Amino acid sequence: MNDAIAGIERAMRQVVAEAEAAAGHRFSERDLPLYGVLRYHLGWADPDFRPATADAGKRIRPLICVLACAAAGGDPDVAVPTAASIELLHNFTLVHDDVQDGSDRRRHRPTVWALWGVGQAINAGDALFALSQLPLLGSHARGVPPARVIGVAREFNATVLRIVEGQVLDLCFEERWEIPVASYLNMIEGKTASLVAFAAWSGAVLAGADAERAERYRAFGRALGLGFQVQDDLLGIWGEAEVTGKPAGDDIRRRKKSLPVLLLASKADAEDLSTLQTIYAGPEVDDAAVETVLRLLEKYDVQSEVQVAVAEYHAEALRLLEEAGATGPARERLNELAERLATRRF
Repeated sequence: MNDAIAGIERAMRQVVAEAEAAAGHRFSERDLPLYGVLRYHLGWADPDFRPATADAGKRIRPLICVLACAAAGGDPDVAVPTAASIELLHNFTLVHDDVQDGSDRRRHRPTVWALWGVGQAINAGDALFALSQLPLLGSHARGVPPARVIGVAREFNATVLRIVEGQVLDLCFEERWEIPVASYLNMIEGKTASLVAFAAWSGAVLAGADAERAERYRAFGRALGLGFQVQDDLLGIWGEAEVTGKPAGDDIRRRKKSLPVLLLASKADAEDLSTLQTIYAGPEVDDAAVETVLRLLEKYDVQSEVQVAVAEYHAEALRLLEEAGATGPARERLNELAERLATRRF
């Protein structure tokens, strides 16, 4: 599948380059640095827009799309444009998330807003969203029937709405403590798992799978995406800084009410809950406060509970993949990917 990943990268570069070339007829690069900012965020350029190779992320979502297409009996090359659209869309969400979360580091580099300001980061995210539509809509050039392209494009945009709905809930939850775990899981199902679910579903649809089988792939992607986010929550507190690229306890410093913190709030006695709430209400969460929250998490054995949840989602994903009737080497790759996501350290 390395060829497929290379194809996805080419498709992404092509759509960015074509848009930049079209803009070049009207503006100079100096007057319109937009595409340099996009290349920087995507890992193709340094802050001065010189060509560079930086960490571009794990490319998990587009890989799932291509692998699902192959596992459902299709030609994986057919899914490459849609996979490129998925990755561009994912990066749109990252740029905007960094603004909303105030995160100044991503993938061991300054974020877009930290270098060029909030306004230009919003513009860059908007541009990535627009660009994300284009490869998918060009899928007919690879032999995908137009009606199928339209159906996938419609679901692509429905997925965007689910992502935004999840992000709205995430921000609303920042002001509340009475957040049931079920409500949190509903939020991450929209914000995170919906795009993974779309990736698996669209791969199966592009392979020609019928509606019932495609929905089984979607269910597999949903379980995988939920497990991915819960593992991300674990790493946001207990991950190693040199591996994750973020400071240890970063989610605590950012006062994120991730699953471990919500579990702690649901288990803590009145005194410990008051301590947690006071820390999160303060103007800054310093190192001492982070250590206090870490001690509370250890006291109530929250880390083990989160690890169990990751393992359960992982097992569910493997079961659903079997039910979807996935076959061949692509199925083995999806199995391996699920295993890796369940044990990843970054």
